[in-house]
Amino acid sequence: MIEAQISPDELQRLETLRTLQLLDSAPEERFDRLTRLAKRMFNVPISFVSLIDKERLWCKSVQGMNIVEMPRSTSLCAHAILGDGLFMIPNAKEDERFKDNPLVINDPHIRFYAAYPLKVDNGCTMGTLSLIDNKPRNLVPEDQALLKDLASMAEQEIASVQISTLDELTKISNRRGFTSLALHSLNLCKRNHQEASLVLFDLDDFKPINDKFGHAEGDRALIAFSNLLKQEFRGSDVFARIGGDEFIALLIDTGEDKINQILKRFEEATNDYNKKSARGYDLKYSAGFVIKHADETISLDQLIENADIQMYKQKKCKR
Repeated sequence: MIEAQISPDELQRLETLRTLQLLDSAPEERFDRLTRLAKRMFNVPISFVSLIDKERLWCKSVQGMNIVEMPRSTSLCAHAILGDGLFMIPNAKEDERFKDNPLVINDPHIRFYAAYPLKVDNGCTMGTLSLIDNKPRNLVPEDQALLKDLASMAEQEIASVQISTLDELTKISNRRGFTSLALHSLNLCKRNHQEASLVLFDLDDFKPINDKFGHAEGDRALIAFSNLLKQEFRGSDVFARIGGDEFIALLIDTGEDKINQILKRFEEATNDYNKKSARGYDLKYSAGFVIKHADETISLDQLIENADIQMYKQKKCKR
């Protein structure tokens, strides 16, 4: 058996997946309807919508199979998410990659497998819409197009979920999306005995930008600040827009020495942006941070409140 490779965007992919809050969620008719249609249209015994987590495959919807979770290492879907189009195996028993796979040798005795990857708007693949048959077969071009159409419908359903966790203007996480990712990151720090830093940003003199240059320019300022966060923070960091001109970031494995260096670098990047953009105003902000020590028991809400206090202290000093 040949295990699938890990995609280059794996870290971003997993963060996006967890933001959706679909893993281990209750059944939903909008996904069940699609898998029922797929099972009937293609006359297969099994159809499902999969989500590929770090070490497992989990079925958001499944027809014809009692298995809802399996190791990623044995999953055929883990191979399917590496491409952009149809992934099809006419006969797994004759395929060198899968002929000794437990799912081929044992129940459900996969022979035919076909899947389309399910992507979200940042280009990451969350999982697949998949078909399984215990008999070898193939899909003619017309059926391939039909499966692609059903997969597009599944992507639309996932996109509607993603909207609820993304800030519409800046396309980074909103408060709900941040909370989901931050709780996961804090749990990871606890298991690994690592510190974490939480930073709260509030843009200074933002109202004058709207008043003098218009709300469209104010929107551009918010987008520019979010782009600086994307540019300067690490792929493992979690950041979001949580209010009108308020942003937040959680950095794992980051104590006081590291966070001071990171914030200094971010300040330099902001100053560099202001010089180059020359839009008639500068992006200015106040920031407050708190450190969560590995053995400290404190809620995310309390961390945010404490960072907020520190941020307003800085803002007050500026005045």
